[in-house]
Amino acid sequence: MPSPRRVLFVSYLFPPVGGVGVHRVTKFVKYLPEFGWESSVLTVSNPSVPLLDDSLNKDIPAGTIIRRAKTYEPGYALKKAVSGSQQSSQGNWILKQAKGLARKAGNTLLQPDSQVLWHHHAYRAGLKLLREIPHDVIIATGPPFSSLILGAKLARKTGVPLILDYRDEWDISNAYWENKGQGKFANWMQNRQQAKALQAANRILATTPSSAAAIGTTAINAGSQAHATYIYNGFDPDDYPTSGTLTKKDYGNGTHRFRLSFIGTLWNLNSIEPVVRAIELLSVTHPQLLEECEVLLAGRRMEDQDAIVDRLNGLSVAVTRLPFVEHREAIELMRTSDALLMLNSDLPKTKRIVNAKTFEYMAAERPIFVVAPEGDVWDLVRHLPGTRLCEPRNINVIASELALAIEEQRCGINYQDAHWDIQKYHRKALAEQLANLLNETRNTDESPLYSENSIPNH
Repeated sequence: MPSPRRVLFVSYLFPPVGGVGVHRVTKFVKYLPEFGWESSVLTVSNPSVPLLDDSLNKDIPAGTIIRRAKTYEPGYALKKAVSGSQQSSQGNWILKQAKGLARKAGNTLLQPDSQVLWHHHAYRAGLKLLREIPHDVIIATGPPFSSLILGAKLARKTGVPLILDYRDEWDISNAYWENKGQGKFANWMQNRQQAKALQAANRILATTPSSAAAIGTTAINAGSQAHATYIYNGFDPDDYPTSGTLTKKDYGNGTHRFRLSFIGTLWNLNSIEPVVRAIELLSVTHPQLLEECEVLLAGRRMEDQDAIVDRLNGLSVAVTRLPFVEHREAIELMRTSDALLMLNSDLPKTKRIVNAKTFEYMAAERPIFVVAPEGDVWDLVRHLPGTRLCEPRNINVIASELALAIEEQRCGINYQDAHWDIQKYHRKALAEQLANLLNETRNTDESPLYSENSIPNH
């Protein structure tokens, strides 16, 4: 049997960092050895992030090489203190101005993102690793998009073939990220940075067909010869134990209520505003139904989103707000909900977004209540049992579908015994797709493999 090949993932987000952005690389690393590929990971030693989740470490195989490099970023507490979503200054004009200036300076000087402060140590650690151990391909994944730039720099220096993995599209993220505030200089600079990274790439990987097409067009315009394709995010059956009894937790609202759960971060790209407006409408037209409904929110919420949810206070609907929970607890919440809420705001280009949690919702085998523009996510879930599809602007439809869902639950209708045809989204199947792409990338590249004696030491 031939010896395993090795891929280097350049990924700022990696366990013990928590959140949905970590799972793609983590699950690739877990399953690639079954298809002849061992993994190395270049990641950060002191991540400036809001969430940690040690439970994800269980997915890292013993043969994985992990190199952690220091970043010069400030801690996340300081980032949060100057965040535009924070309202702690409460009328202190001088403090508000200082925070605004700090954000503006950061957005101007740190291109494309603050994680570029990781590059000094990460580049040196990456070169050292590539000198010590031959690697066949580099995969740089973003956001943060500075990781794509770092991967391109390593590929240019070493000649190792490069795949750029866009978990999100660069321009969409910039348009809606909290505190991003792109100006003309930042846009000009980042267009150049992205073009340079694309020119260094041998392949481009996205998470949806529409995103692959859009990024492929950007690559052509940048003069890149890299072909763009996609591999969906997915779910891991190992995260969904089949033994044991699942019980809906009671948060003081009674377990008889129809529970509509959203698991993840609420911000402007997936605002809960349309759902709140629909519930407000039901409070007028069918107030008795709301006595049978609970909205559960688990994860980070921007302050403006919490303020929107506050409008439900005083209505007969029950609202449960939980902080970020570990992945295993998030899975339990999904599996014990009556329906799972999927949100995408009606904004330019969001039709191309398929949230990573979509596939975990599928694996929980609970009906998905979609409030999103018609697009890729609709196409993925429309044939699953119990799916409800609503556009964010159509509040009447959202209210009507929610009322029907509550009535179904009251009548004992559920989808526990339905057929869920979702095996093609198994993380193992998707890792096999990536292994095939890695084989193509390695075999079609004419550059020699690089080892200790062929990589410059400076």
